[in-house]
Order: sequence, then structure tokens, then C-alpha cells
Amino acid sequence: MNVSAAIIFAGAFLIALVLWDAFETIVFPRRVTRRVRLARLFYLVTWRVWKKAVHLISAKRLNESLLSIYGPLSLIVLLGFWAFMLILGFGLVYWGGAGIPEDPNSLAGKLYYSGTTFFTLGLGDVQPLTPFARFLTVAEAGTGLGFLAIVIGYLPVLNQSFSRREVSISLLDARAGSPPTAGEMLSRHNDRYGMESIRQLLHEWELWSAELLESHLSYPVLAYFRSQHDNQSWLAALTSILDASAFVMVGVDGACVRQAQLTFAMARHAIVDLCLIFGIAPRLREHDRLTPAELTTLRFKLSEAGLRPVIGDEADRKLAELRDMYEPFLFGLSAHFQLALPPWVVESAGVDNWQAIVSTPAPGVIRRVRPRKRIQGHF
Repeated sequence: MNVSAAIIFAGAFLIALVLWDAFETIVFPRRVTRRVRLARLFYLVTWRVWKKAVHLISAKRLNESLLSIYGPLSLIVLLGFWAFMLILGFGLVYWGGAGIPEDPNSLAGKLYYSGTTFFTLGLGDVQPLTPFARFLTVAEAGTGLGFLAIVIGYLPVLNQSFSRREVSISLLDARAGSPPTAGEMLSRHNDRYGMESIRQLLHEWELWSAELLESHLSYPVLAYFRSQHDNQSWLAALTSILDASAFVMVGVDGACVRQAQLTFAMARHAIVDLCLIFGIAPRLREHDRLTPAELTTLRFKLSEAGLRPVIGDEADRKLAELRDMYEPFLFGLSAHFQLALPPWVVESAGVDNWQAIVSTPAPGVIRRVRPRKRIQGHF
């Protein structure tokens, strides 16, 4: 194989690699198990570098703001990376096959022609001379138009999936606190129809977990998109749902055990598959999220709210077994995405996001202030 043929082969391989990677990332709806992928390597490298750079800054609020930028920014950079690689691939084919009136040894000239063709600028200052070059020019222009069409169709779908995810997370604010916890979720549904309300809530979040699984497997970049408030996240919501489902399954008399089992199964399915697609290994417990003292406090709080938690060694053992089924995956996701896991029960009555006071200390400046006491008692 001569040098020209090798260059053409390298360019064609690069074009096929990028197009297939874009197809798997944007169009293909199923989970891709292959570990070596351009998009996967892109996110592994850039996210690791971004996290290390952000951790050099001591300001916590600024850290969270910079981490929230990564998701949308990485998507733009990934699309630009794909476009550059396609232009480079076509440029290499032009370079190896010639056929355009430029210095045959000048890669820069071939890349210029490739770029103007890919973005269909049609400047006309450089023209193909051979049938092969004309065919390649038409093929690259079609690829550029198709790439632009896919991007235009991809972004709205991504935004809609993000919006649907965040609507349910926002609704959880008044139902389970900020951040959401299993203790608040159960104690706030203590009215006359409390058990039915809990059953309905768990049913809705079974559906939410299924939609989260499908959307984040199809569009993994969504996992890097963070919620509007620092004390909310898709991982915190999923954690509180798993905690509440596990506790209802073993610890509340008269509760909807069957619905809790279904929600638990779906939510655990979501976190396990997310760990698989991002290559995240389960981690040992960094700390006990529910100590015996906290479990006693949780049961006392639920009793005060009118619920009837089950007390005994058997209930404790079953709860520990259920926690072992999902908490290692939660710790792995938390460490990877830099998202905090909520506690089981809050130490003191906090303030929900909807109760925060908005003040305007200066014209055009809006600041959220959390009052020391609740504006109004929780539901």
C-alpha cells in the first residue's frame, strides 16, 4: 500500500468512525455496551479534567455553578469535535486522492476545501477537477447538511427530556423537602388518605424512574445536566424514592407494599443500568446514611405524624438488606457526577425552596434568602 492509499484509508476510516459514533449517540435508541467509543472517551477525559479544575476553587457555590455548566457546554464541544473530525477525515481523503487545484503537499489547503464543502459555503475559489473529487465533494456536502439536520432535531428532544425530568423533581419539593428525604416524604403524607397518597406518589415515581432510565440511556449527556437548585438533583430524587420504597416495604403498617416493591424494582433498575453505561463500579459505603440512632428518630417522627412504623430486629435486617441492594450504586453515581446524596431524615425542620424569600438589595439584583423559620408549616 502506497502513501496516498494509506492516507485515503485513514481519512475514510475516520469518517466512518465519527458517523457511526454520532449514530449511536444521537439516533440509536438502545444502550451501547461497547466500551471504546469516541463520545464515551470524550466524556471520560473532559469530565475528569473539568472536575479536577473545579475542585481547585474553594468557593462552594462557584463550584456548583461551574459543574452545572459542563453538561450544556460539553454537548456543544462534542458536536464541534465531531464536525472537526469529519472535516479532517474528508481532508485526508482529498489529500491522498488529490483532484483539487491546490498544492498536493499542502494539508491545510485540503482542510480549507473540506471545511467550506462540509458547511456548504460554496465560495467557488477552489473546485474539484476529477470525477472522484466531484463525487467526494457532493458526498461531503450531503454529510454536512445531514449532520446539521440531526443536530437541529437532537437539541429540542434533549431539552424536552430534561424538562420532563425536572418537572417531577420540582413537584417533589413540597412533598419531600429540599433536599428530598424519605422521612419528609412519608411524614408529609399523613392525612386521612395518607396511605393512598403514598401509593399514588410511588406509582408516579415508578413511571418517572422508567422514563429516566430510557431517556438517560438514549441520551447519556442528560445525566450531566443539573437541576435548577443546588439542593435538588435527579440522583437525590431517585435516592429518596428508593429509601421511601424500601422503608414502606418493611417498616409501615397498612402501607402499599406491592406498589413500593414495583417502584423499588424500577428505580434500582435505573441506577444499575446507569452505572453500566457510564462504567461506574459500585462503591463501599463511605458513611452510614441511616445509623441506628437515626432510624429510631425516623420511626419516632413517623409515629408523631400518625403513621405506624414497624419496630423490631426483623424489620431492621430486611431494611439493611434492601439498602445493600442499591446504596453501593448510589455512592458510585454520587462520586462520579459530584451529586450529594440526601439523608434519610433531616436533623431539624428546614426550609423548602418554595418557602425561600426573594429580596432585591439593589436595582436589578435578585437574591434568595432562606428564612430562619418556615413561612408556613409543611403539609
